[in-house]
Amino acid sequence: MHSKPVRKVVIAGGGTAGWIAAAALSRQLGELLDITLVESDDIGTVGVGEASIPTMKTFHKLLKISEQEFMRCTEATFKLGISFENWKDVGKSYIHSFGKTGKETWLGEFHHFWLRARELGFGEDFGDYCLELQAAREGRFATSEQSDINYAYHLDASRYAKFLRGIAEKEGVHRVEGKISQVQQDHETGDIVALQLDSGERLEGDLFIDCTGFRGLLIEQTLHTGYEDWSHWLPCDRAVAVQTSSTQAAVPYTRSIAQDSGWQWQIPLQHRMGNGLVYCSAYMSDEQAQAALLANISGDRLTEPRLIKFRTGRRRKVWNKNCVALGLAAGFLEPLESTSIHLIMIGVTRLLQLFPFNGCHTSLVNQFNQVSADEMEKIRDFIVLHYKVTQRADSAFWRQCAQMEVPESLAHRLELFKSDAQAYQTDSELFRVDSWTQVMLGQGLMPDDYHPVARAMGDEYLKKFMLEYRQSLQKMVQSMPLHHEFIAQYCSSSPGRD
Repeated sequence: MHSKPVRKVVIAGGGTAGWIAAAALSRQLGELLDITLVESDDIGTVGVGEASIPTMKTFHKLLKISEQEFMRCTEATFKLGISFENWKDVGKSYIHSFGKTGKETWLGEFHHFWLRARELGFGEDFGDYCLELQAAREGRFATSEQSDINYAYHLDASRYAKFLRGIAEKEGVHRVEGKISQVQQDHETGDIVALQLDSGERLEGDLFIDCTGFRGLLIEQTLHTGYEDWSHWLPCDRAVAVQTSSTQAAVPYTRSIAQDSGWQWQIPLQHRMGNGLVYCSAYMSDEQAQAALLANISGDRLTEPRLIKFRTGRRRKVWNKNCVALGLAAGFLEPLESTSIHLIMIGVTRLLQLFPFNGCHTSLVNQFNQVSADEMEKIRDFIVLHYKVTQRADSAFWRQCAQMEVPESLAHRLELFKSDAQAYQTDSELFRVDSWTQVMLGQGLMPDDYHPVARAMGDEYLKKFMLEYRQSLQKMVQSMPLHHEFIAQYCSSSPGRD
């Protein structure tokens, strides 16, 4: 690969991905780079990525973003986890929270002790031993500088892009409005050298960041990178989304409600509700999906239903030549576990760490691609788990999910947990053991055995510990204010604020 130094960065596309990249690069490396972002007011963005995971907090600290200012500007609420309803079976529900469940020893995670307590007849619901899960269930929330509660946010994605744009432009990012008419390449190397706009303006650069969404104007249409299709594991390929007015106080969790051929989301913001139905077009038509969504919402409609078509999978390389793809241009995992914004942020963070100041060397690019692929595959496995491990057999869609072959990496995890209650998190993996155990148990995968260390504790001591731990969490939760009360005094936003 070429070793041309990188000083001029051109970001193709705005939206959440483009402005996250612009804000991060300018805040961290702004004095070393000349950054331009080109976007067209005529090209819409997907803009429904309204739920996040706790890594957003870390990213905001990196960018020195005030939590309260961010939440006011995006009408955000707090998120302690996701309520999965009808996933294990119709009428059954559980919460996948962001918290730590119980206490572990170096020999065994907490769920081994919980399985022993359950065998002895005194283990309560697994979620009873997690602070964040109990708080979500009770609709309570509180945080402070001293608090270690683990949480994320629900936010207005379009307002978030505007918020980040303000940061980036203050840091010197130059925004150009216009449509890209041509991507110009070097005839010898194939590297991208410039973006030609409809206006005739030509934007030259050393490194190009593709944030053009599903079309992947640079990474795919120009560089023909290739796409690895995962739709045989994640069969949902469409979503219809609509916003409604709030009819009740916002709860501190996302709702994911499984339907006959997919699932519905409910994301509560301060002054409205984000709604959507993710579905498989082989089992449900667009008209049926829209009707099903509109029949299961409350409040006044604030927008017209919007159809989004997608294909789950990833680019074979997210960094190709002198182009790095972020967001939907890099690939797409359906929004079941709210990982879309995280994947943008971790991609930008990785780029900051491996920035090619001295050129896009092969070793640098290969490292970026390998880590990116590994992380995305592990997130894919976690999402596939929700579909595969189910007791539902009431529709053709769910029967297909339960019977499908899954990636070997996931099959190994499921077998290991089923036989010996063993769960793990590798170094490059997003989801912790707590997440895997909450979802596997929540979906109905019950281990046949557990680590014998749980028997060594002593039954009476175990009973006392389980009772006192659960009661201590209940006491902490009851001391918290209701979620909407905390929002009102901490970060309340005026309706319709720009």
